[in-house]
Amino acid sequence: MILSIERFIDGSMEVVEHVLSATEARVRFGELLRRVTEQNETVVVERGGVPQAVVMSMAEYQRLSVKQTPGGWRSLARTAHDKAMKELRGRPAHRPEDMLEQARKERDGRLSSLR
Repeated sequence: MILSIERFIDGSMEVVEHVLSATEARVRFGELLRRVTEQNETVVVERGGVPQAVVMSMAEYQRLSVKQTPGGWRSLARTAHDKAMKELRGRPAHRPEDMLEQARKERDGRLSSLR
C-alpha cells in the first residue's frame, strides 16, 4: 500500500510525497515505476519506518541534478536581481520585511478559515 503525505494549500489538498515500505516497493516495483514515470510522482522508500531512498522519474532527477551555472550562486543571484530590476522598470522594490509580513498575514487568514 502506498501512503500519501498531504498538505492543504489555499483550501485544496496537494500530495507532497508518497511513502512505501521497502518490502512493498520490491513487491510492487512495476506499479512504482509506472507511478513515477507516468504520473511524475516521487516515492519515499522506508525500511523500519526510516526513509532510505527516493524513487523519481528520470526527468525529475535530471532537473534536480543540473550542474550549477558558472559563477555559482552569486551568478544566479545577480541574474535574478537583474531580471527583477528590469521587470520593476524603475519602480521601487518592496522591502523583504514588508513582503514577509504580508505573506504571514495571508497565511494566518487561510489558517484561521480552516479552524
